[in-house]
Amino acid sequence: MKNWIIICLFLVALTYSEEYKFPFKNPDLSMEERIDDLVSRLTLEEKAAQLKYDAPAIPRLGIPQYNWWSECLHGVARNGRATVFPQAIALAATFDTVLVEEITSAIAMEARAKFNACSQKDRRGQYQGLTFWSPNVNIFRDPRWGRGHETYGEDPYLTSRIGKAFVRGLQGDHPQYIQAAACAKHYAVHSGPEGLRHEFNAQVSQKDLWETYLPAFESLVTEAKVEGIMGAYNRTNGQSCCAHSYLMEKVLRKKWNFDGYFTSDCWAITDIYKGHDIVETEEEAVALALHRGCNLNCGSAYAAIPDAVGLGLIDEKVIDKNLKQLLKTRFRLGLFDPEEKVPFNSIETDVIRCEDHIQLARKAAAKSIVLLKNDNNTLPLEKDLRKIYVTGPLATHAQGLLANYYGLSENLVTILEGIVGKVDPATSVTYRQGTLLNRKNLNPIDWYSGEAKNSDVTVACLGISQLIEGEEGEAIASAHKGDRKEITLPQNQLEFLKTIRSKARKLVVVMIGGSPIACPEVFEMADAMLFAWYPGEQGGQAVADILFGDRIPSGRLPLTFPKSVQDLPPFEDYSMQGRTYKYMDKEPLFPFGFGLSYTAFQYDNLKLSSNKIARGESVTATVTISNTGSYEGEEVAQLYITDLHSTVRIPNFSLRKFKRIRLKPGQSKQVRFTITPKMLKIVNNEGKKILEPGQFKIHIGGSSPMQISQKLGAAKMTSGIVSVK
Repeated sequence: MKNWIIICLFLVALTYSEEYKFPFKNPDLSMEERIDDLVSRLTLEEKAAQLKYDAPAIPRLGIPQYNWWSECLHGVARNGRATVFPQAIALAATFDTVLVEEITSAIAMEARAKFNACSQKDRRGQYQGLTFWSPNVNIFRDPRWGRGHETYGEDPYLTSRIGKAFVRGLQGDHPQYIQAAACAKHYAVHSGPEGLRHEFNAQVSQKDLWETYLPAFESLVTEAKVEGIMGAYNRTNGQSCCAHSYLMEKVLRKKWNFDGYFTSDCWAITDIYKGHDIVETEEEAVALALHRGCNLNCGSAYAAIPDAVGLGLIDEKVIDKNLKQLLKTRFRLGLFDPEEKVPFNSIETDVIRCEDHIQLARKAAAKSIVLLKNDNNTLPLEKDLRKIYVTGPLATHAQGLLANYYGLSENLVTILEGIVGKVDPATSVTYRQGTLLNRKNLNPIDWYSGEAKNSDVTVACLGISQLIEGEEGEAIASAHKGDRKEITLPQNQLEFLKTIRSKARKLVVVMIGGSPIACPEVFEMADAMLFAWYPGEQGGQAVADILFGDRIPSGRLPLTFPKSVQDLPPFEDYSMQGRTYKYMDKEPLFPFGFGLSYTAFQYDNLKLSSNKIARGESVTATVTISNTGSYEGEEVAQLYITDLHSTVRIPNFSLRKFKRIRLKPGQSKQVRFTITPKMLKIVNNEGKKILEPGQFKIHIGGSSPMQISQKLGAAKMTSGIVSVK
C-alpha cells in the first residue's frame, strides 16, 4: 500500500512538472509573477509581435496564436451563426439596464461557446477571440454622423447606464475570470465626419469634454471595470487619440486608475504620421504611441518596434511595460490556465441561438420600438381585418434588421413575414415594394398604389439602412462615406408615400433607421407611426407584436429628432452649443425621451422630502404615476434637473435618473427618486464639477421637458424646486 502511495505521488509530481513546465503556466502563482516570467522569456521581436492584434503563436513556449479583434455590438459579430439582437441605438431606446445586462450575458455565453468550438479545431483567427471591441459609448451629438446608430444616443447619463449594463453582462461577475472582455470605444471625442476621421482635429472645451464626452467612459472604467479602451482615429485638441498625454496618461491611467488594456483603432497608428502629420516616420509614430501607453496596435505599425528601438526612439523597458499591461487581459480570460480551472470552458454550442436567446431578441426589439403617433387609436390593429397591404422598401429588407457589426441567423424575420405570421388565416395580405431605397424607380408605371385603396389598412415600411448610414466605406449607397449630408427621408420615398396616402383608407408608417430622420411630412400624412430602429433578427416579429397589440409600445427616443438639418450647427463643430436636448433651443420634431403608448399615463403629486439639500445629504422626490387608459403597459419615468442660478453656461435640462414601471389599467404607483448633491453638480469652464448655491428645478415625466408641439400628445410633466445653500 505504501509503495502505491509513493508511486501515485510520483505520478502527480511528474504531471505537475510537465503541466507547469514554465512558471507563467502555473495558476497558483500571482498574475504579476506569471506575466513577469512570460515576458522575460521573449525576444524583442517576439514582444513586438505580441503587441499586435494578430499575435502569432510561440511554439517553443506552448503559446497558441491569439487575435484580439472580435466584435459584439449587438451579438457576436462577423463569426457566423449567432443571435442578432437589436442594434445599440435600439437597446438605448429601451431605457432598460436590466434587459441590456441580460442580453450581453447571453452574448457572452455564445461568445465562449464559439471560442471553445474554434479552439478545439485550432481556429484562432480574426473574430474568433474573446476580446470584443464593444460597446461604442461615443456621444451621438449630430444626426449626420453615419456611425451614430452604434452608440446609445446623445445623452451622457443614459449612455453611461446602458454602457455599464453592457459591460457587466458581458464580463460577468466571476471572482477570478472574466467571461469575455468588453472594450469602450472610441476614446474620447469622436463622432464624425467619417470622411475626415484619419486627419480631423476635434477641438473641444474642457467644459464640453467633461460634461459631455468623458462621463460615459469614466463610468465604464470606474464603475463597470471595463477591460479595454480603444482610442479614436482623430486628434483631440491637437494630439492623436492613440497617443494623447492628457487623455491616456493623466485622465485614464492616473485619475481613473484604469488597469485594463488600451488599443488603437485599426491602422490609427499609421494616421499619426500619414494623416495627422504629427511625426514624420512610422518608427516615430510607434514610439510616441507606446510612450503614451497604447498597449495594442490594431494594424501593422508595431512591426517597426525593433527598428524604433534600434534608432534609440524607445527603450525595451517601455516595450515590456506595455506588454505586461496587455497580457493581464489574456490571463483574466484564463487563456494560460488549465482548461478545467476556467468554468466558461464547459459552455457548449447548444447555447448559440437557443430559444431563450431568440425570445430575448424579440422582447428587446419590441421594447425598443417607439410609438410616435396614433391618431384615433389606429393601433393596435385587429388580426382578422379583411385586407392588409404591406409596402415600402424596408418591408422585406434584411439589411434593415441587421444594421452593422452583426452576426448571422438562419431565421431573419422581416416585417412582412412578421405580419403574415400574425394575422388570421382569413385575412388577405398583399405586398408590393413600391419604390427603391434611395432613388427613383426607373419604371414609371404605378403598379402599387391601387392596393392601398382596396385595403382596410396600409402598412408602409420606410426609412434608411446601413447601406445609407454607416462606417467609412461600408455604406455603399452613401455619397458621403457613411455620413448623411441631409437627414430627411429619401425624396423618392416621400413622393411614394404621398401617392399611397392619396389612396389609403388608413396609413400606418413603420420607420427603419438608426438616427433621427427629419420627416414632418410623414408625421402629417400617417394615421399612426412607429420608429423601429434596426431591430435585429426577430425584428419582424416584434413589429407585428406591436402593430397587433400583443405587446404595448414602451420605447423612448434616446435622441432628439430635429425638424431640419438647418436647425443644426456645422457638423465639424464639436461645441455642444445648439446640440441635443440639452442645448437645443429650437422646437424639435420629436424630443429626447419621447414615446407614446396604447394606454395613457398621468403624473401627479410630486413631493420633495425637503425643499433644501445640504452637502452630504439627499432629498427624496416622490411622484404618483397612474395608468388612465385601457391597456396594461410600461412607462419610463424620467427625472431631469435644471440649475436656475448657474454662473456658467449650463444645459437646459439634464437627465439624472429613469425608472421603468408596469401598471394595469386604473392602477397608480408612487415612484421614488433619490436626489443627491452629486446630481446637482455642474461642470464649470475649467472642466471641474462643482456644486453652486441656488435653486434647482426638478422635472419628472415621460419625456424630456423640451418645448414641443401639442400634436405629439405627450403627457404633462410635474416639477418642483429644491435649494442648495
